[in-house]
Amino acid sequence: MTVSSAPGKVYLFGEHAVVYGEPAVPCAIERRARVDVEERADDHVRVQARDLSLDGFTVEYTGTTDDRPDVDVPRPLVEAAMGYVDAAVDQARDAADAPDAGFDIVVESDIPLGAGLGSSAAVVVAGIDAATRELGRPLPPEELADRAFRAEHEVQDGQASRADTFCSTMGGAVRVEGDDCRTIDTPSLPFVVGFDGGAGDTGELVAGVRRLREEYGFAADTVATIGDIVRCGATLLREADPDAPPSETLLGELGRLMNFDHGLLEALGVSSRSLDAMVWAARDAGAHGAKLTGAGGGGCIVALDPTPESRTALRFTPDCEDAFRAELATDGVRVETGSGDTADRGDESESSR
Repeated sequence: MTVSSAPGKVYLFGEHAVVYGEPAVPCAIERRARVDVEERADDHVRVQARDLSLDGFTVEYTGTTDDRPDVDVPRPLVEAAMGYVDAAVDQARDAADAPDAGFDIVVESDIPLGAGLGSSAAVVVAGIDAATRELGRPLPPEELADRAFRAEHEVQDGQASRADTFCSTMGGAVRVEGDDCRTIDTPSLPFVVGFDGGAGDTGELVAGVRRLREEYGFAADTVATIGDIVRCGATLLREADPDAPPSETLLGELGRLMNFDHGLLEALGVSSRSLDAMVWAARDAGAHGAKLTGAGGGGCIVALDPTPESRTALRFTPDCEDAFRAELATDGVRVETGSGDTADRGDESESSR
């Protein structure tokens, strides 16, 4: 048996715009998905899912993963959980040249499903890593990130970017612009996450932005402006001392950019009352900046605040179900037990991948 884990992420800047080739800066956080994989003697795939913001379930099917299981769980939740596992299995089989490989798979996660924290990317990255190692074909980080992106791209009908899967593979902060993916050496930023207990429909939210962008020139300009915000923020991070605590000046400048970004995302129609309420609760409590993270429509916000004030305020906000501090995850995907060595996300800051 091989067990791999991969971190979730928050977007400092750039969600939605990254779909159109603009840059984005996601940061890995220490909330992880863990995938246990054991090879079987037949071509069956047996999946046991736990903690994916739904009731646990176990399914088994044979050969192709095209047939969906008949289980007592709402079908949309099964589709959400199983689609990414299926895609990870397909990529692992292809990478190891083992089309008939069977697996017993257990998925556990402390990342809320569909809430903007990269749960699907973490499951796919950890799943491909564990399965290929179990088959004796461990992948280098760059290939793993690429295959994980291809899996998400397939499941999301071509609307995925490389940002989530690259960040989950490499850890830390990364800058993604189209196919150009780079790590950034950055100070450990004081993230606070608020969660409204819900999840947005990523496909519909992405499609909604696409419709606005196609219909109105100013919506396309809004998307491009988000890209400009990302470039300013990435420059600030590159110029900061990664070995020193972030200065108040740096946090203030990053926070202002986050606030601009949230306003533009709200104008594009991807925020919600609960997300806006949490954003303003954090700002009123003294956060340097706060914005939604991920596709929006519900889920999570991220704030920059080294004090306990934002977390406390969020916990007393009616629209907030949970609030927690999220440390920057310097490790990306890693082996927890079983064969193989811990995956290395590389040594070079801002090195081209």
